[in-house]
Amino acid sequence: MSTEVSPVYAAPKWAQASRKLTNFATFEAPGPKVVKFAWVINFQKVGTFAFLGLLMWFYADRTPAATSTAAWIYLALHGSYGLVWFLKDRVFPDPNWETRISPLGALDAFVFVLGPYWLFGWLLISGTANPDYPLSDGPWFTLCITLVILGSVIMIAADAQKYFVLNLRRGLITDGMFATVRHPNYTGEMMLYGGFALLVWHWIPFVVLAWVWLGFFAPNMQMKEASMSRYPEWAAYKKRTKWVIPYVL
Repeated sequence: MSTEVSPVYAAPKWAQASRKLTNFATFEAPGPKVVKFAWVINFQKVGTFAFLGLLMWFYADRTPAATSTAAWIYLALHGSYGLVWFLKDRVFPDPNWETRISPLGALDAFVFVLGPYWLFGWLLISGTANPDYPLSDGPWFTLCITLVILGSVIMIAADAQKYFVLNLRRGLITDGMFATVRHPNYTGEMMLYGGFALLVWHWIPFVVLAWVWLGFFAPNMQMKEASMSRYPEWAAYKKRTKWVIPYVL
């Protein structure tokens, strides 16, 4: 391992500004800090199964889309993903989500980030989306299911590796899930939510994903890299890896 200390990387100003805005709206929102951020996230994740089920029940007599094969697949995929996330949080929680925020901060986080994900299911189940897939249903469903399953595994494996390795020692993680990309947990989340959006096949989910990926994921990755740049091996690691897609991006 090289002993040369690489210069500390400064995150771009746009990433710093985005982080400040996020902190102001969520973590610094006025009011008593009585709500764990993890509670807000887990409410949305676990509540997805019930929310989608209620939508299917409500629209069952109003549109055939509510009980279509696509709707049932979406319920299974997005609903079970929420349960898997909750299990992950119970076994190896992210310390960043343990921060306490105010009820106003919790509302901001739900309305502007977490809640819009529920629009995906509503669009499909209510018949608003009425998707006309580029491929026949079988291949298209296979593509969506594959993206969601692989994305979930990549995200969970990356979070598990980070949690257990950092419990043993501090420093860069440069092997395993982090061997070719620096942010594999984001890779997994982008894959699985991309699968949800493709299953709905409406423009709104893609706008939501652009909002989250550009407004939150990208700044978070930039800020994380600024923090990691303090390690001597950072320069070499960054040179041989990509952000989220191996050998591409």
